[in-house]
Amino acid sequence: METLSIQQGIKTPHINFDASGVLEISGKSIPENSIDFYKPVYDWLDAYAQNPQAKTELKVQLEYFNTSSSKCLLDIFRKLEPLHANGKSAVTVNWLYEEDDEDIMEAGDDYKTIVKLPFVISKI
Repeated sequence: METLSIQQGIKTPHINFDASGVLEISGKSIPENSIDFYKPVYDWLDAYAQNPQAKTELKVQLEYFNTSSSKCLLDIFRKLEPLHANGKSAVTVNWLYEEDDEDIMEAGDDYKTIVKLPFVISKI
């Protein structure tokens, strides 16, 4: 399986999803059309789910994201939930935020209560 690598743009995050089970999203996520931007991510996750690694780590380090991106992030978490629930992969979400960025910290807390995945929320 190939690595999915999308370079960061002015309005889009850097995405690096590696078949080794290390998945990273960082930067800003305010694309014009979030669904179109995240479609390759969903497709990659669907393929990965067929043969995931024993451990999967999703590292999210966003400095800002808009409402439509927040829905897309939730969809990413939802795609990982079954892998964790059925024991195919031990999934962990590492949610990173700047020390003074309470909005991003609170967003991580919100996701933590919504999805059934282990969340580690940490200052950077």
